Amino acid sequence: MPRPLLAVAAALALLLVLAAGAHGFQIEEATVTSIQLGFNNGSLTSVDLVRFYLDRIRGLNPLLRAVIEVNPNALRQAARADAERRSSSSAKCVTAGRPLHGVPVLLKDNIATRDALNTTAGSFALLG
Repeated sequence: MPRPLLAVAAALALLLVLAAGAHGFQIEEATVTSIQLGFNNGSLTSVDLVRFYLDRIRGLNPLLRAVIEVNPNALRQAARADAERRSSSSAKCVTAGRPLHGVPVLLKDNIATRDALNTTAGSFALLG
Protein backbone atom coordinates (compact mmCIF):
# COMPACT_ATOMS: atom_id res chain seq x y z
CA MET A 1 0.00 0.00 0.00
CA PRO A 2 1.46 3.43 -0.90
CA ARG A 3 2.61 5.48 2.09
CA PRO A 4 -0.05 8.29 1.73
CA LEU A 5 -2.86 5.74 1.59
CA LEU A 6 -1.45 3.91 4.58
CA ALA A 7 -1.38 7.19 6.52
CA VAL A 8 -5.01 7.91 5.56
CA ALA A 9 -6.04 4.40 6.59
CA ALA A 10 -4.27 4.77 9.95
CA ALA A 11 -5.87 8.18 10.55
CA LEU A 12 -9.30 6.80 9.66
CA ALA A 13 -8.85 3.85 12.02
CA LEU A 14 -7.85 6.23 14.84
CA LEU A 15 -10.85 8.45 14.08
CA LEU A 16 -13.19 5.46 14.26
CA VAL A 17 -11.76 4.36 17.61
CA LEU A 18 -11.99 7.87 19.06
CA ALA A 19 -15.54 8.38 17.79
CA ALA A 20 -16.68 5.06 19.23
CA GLY A 21 -15.13 5.84 22.60
CA ALA A 22 -16.59 9.34 22.73
CA HIS A 23 -20.13 8.23 22.11
CA GLY A 24 -20.21 4.67 23.43
CA PHE A 25 -21.43 3.70 19.99
CA GLN A 26 -19.55 1.61 17.43
CA ILE A 27 -19.96 3.42 14.11
CA GLU A 28 -18.01 1.06 11.88
CA GLU A 29 -20.35 -1.37 10.14
CA ALA A 30 -23.33 0.05 12.04
CA THR A 31 -26.71 -0.94 10.65
CA VAL A 32 -29.78 1.27 10.49
CA THR A 33 -31.21 -0.86 13.30
CA SER A 34 -28.16 -0.30 15.53
CA ILE A 35 -28.17 3.43 14.74
CA GLN A 36 -31.85 3.68 15.72
CA LEU A 37 -31.09 1.69 18.87
CA GLY A 38 -28.33 4.21 19.69
CA PHE A 39 -30.80 7.06 19.12
CA ASN A 40 -33.38 5.41 21.34
CA ASN A 41 -31.02 4.54 24.22
CA GLY A 42 -29.30 7.94 24.15
CA SER A 43 -25.82 6.75 23.21
CA LEU A 44 -26.03 8.52 19.82
CA THR A 45 -27.70 11.59 18.36
CA SER A 46 -28.33 12.55 14.76
CA VAL A 47 -26.16 15.64 15.25
CA ASP A 48 -23.25 13.50 16.49
CA LEU A 49 -23.65 11.14 13.55
CA VAL A 50 -23.81 13.96 10.98
CA ARG A 51 -20.76 15.65 12.53
CA PHE A 52 -18.86 12.37 12.37
CA TYR A 53 -19.63 11.91 8.69
CA LEU A 54 -18.97 15.57 7.82
CA ASP A 55 -15.57 15.26 9.50
CA ARG A 56 -14.91 12.05 7.60
CA ILE A 57 -15.86 13.71 4.30
CA ARG A 58 -13.62 16.71 5.08
CA GLY A 59 -10.74 14.39 5.89
CA LEU A 60 -11.02 11.92 3.03
CA ASN A 61 -12.62 13.85 0.19
CA PRO A 62 -9.47 15.80 -0.79
CA LEU A 63 -7.90 12.42 -1.57
CA LEU A 64 -10.93 10.46 -2.81
CA ARG A 65 -12.95 13.27 -4.43
CA ALA A 66 -16.09 11.20 -4.01
CA VAL A 67 -18.45 13.84 -2.59
CA ILE A 68 -19.41 16.72 -4.87
CA GLU A 69 -21.75 18.55 -2.52
CA VAL A 70 -22.89 18.37 1.11
CA ASN A 71 -26.29 19.59 2.22
CA PRO A 72 -25.68 22.93 3.96
CA ASN A 73 -28.68 22.19 6.20
CA ALA A 74 -27.49 18.74 7.31
CA LEU A 75 -26.76 19.74 10.92
CA ARG A 76 -30.01 21.71 11.19
CA GLN A 77 -31.99 18.72 9.87
CA ALA A 78 -30.18 16.42 12.31
CA ALA A 79 -30.98 18.74 15.23
CA ARG A 80 -34.63 18.76 14.17
CA ALA A 81 -34.69 14.93 14.11
CA ASP A 82 -33.12 14.86 17.59
CA ALA A 83 -35.71 17.38 18.87
CA GLU A 84 -38.55 15.31 17.40
CA ARG A 85 -37.22 12.23 19.18
CA ARG A 86 -36.89 14.12 22.49
CA SER A 87 -40.33 15.70 22.28
CA SER A 88 -42.06 12.42 21.55
CA SER A 89 -43.37 10.52 24.57
CA SER A 90 -42.01 7.41 22.89
CA ALA A 91 -39.08 7.65 20.51
CA LYS A 92 -40.45 4.69 18.61
CA CYS A 93 -43.54 6.74 17.66
CA VAL A 94 -41.37 9.17 15.71
CA THR A 95 -39.37 6.51 13.90
CA ALA A 96 -42.06 3.88 13.42
CA GLY A 97 -42.27 3.19 9.71
CA ARG A 98 -39.41 5.69 9.13
CA PRO A 99 -36.22 3.77 9.91
CA LEU A 100 -34.00 6.40 8.22
CA HIS A 101 -35.40 9.26 10.32
CA GLY A 102 -32.35 11.18 11.54
CA VAL A 103 -29.88 8.93 9.70
CA PRO A 104 -27.63 10.76 7.21
CA VAL A 105 -27.45 9.27 3.72
CA LEU A 106 -25.09 9.87 0.83
CA LEU A 107 -26.72 9.99 -2.61
CA LYS A 108 -25.33 10.14 -6.11
CA ASP A 109 -26.03 13.55 -7.57
CA ASN A 110 -28.32 12.15 -10.24
CA ILE A 111 -31.03 11.69 -7.61
CA ALA A 112 -33.20 14.77 -7.09
CA THR A 113 -33.96 15.92 -3.55
CA ARG A 114 -36.35 18.52 -2.13
CA ASP A 115 -33.70 20.85 -0.76
CA ALA A 116 -30.83 23.10 -1.80
CA LEU A 117 -28.72 20.36 -3.40
CA ASN A 118 -28.02 20.35 -7.12
CA THR A 119 -28.87 17.40 -9.34
CA THR A 120 -26.12 17.52 -11.94
CA ALA A 121 -25.09 13.91 -12.60
CA GLY A 122 -21.57 15.32 -12.29
CA SER A 123 -22.00 17.72 -15.20
CA PHE A 124 -21.63 21.49 -14.94
CA ALA A 125 -24.14 21.75 -17.83
CA LEU A 126 -26.91 20.71 -15.39
CA LEU A 127 -25.84 22.97 -12.51
CA GLY A 128 -28.72 25.02 -11.14
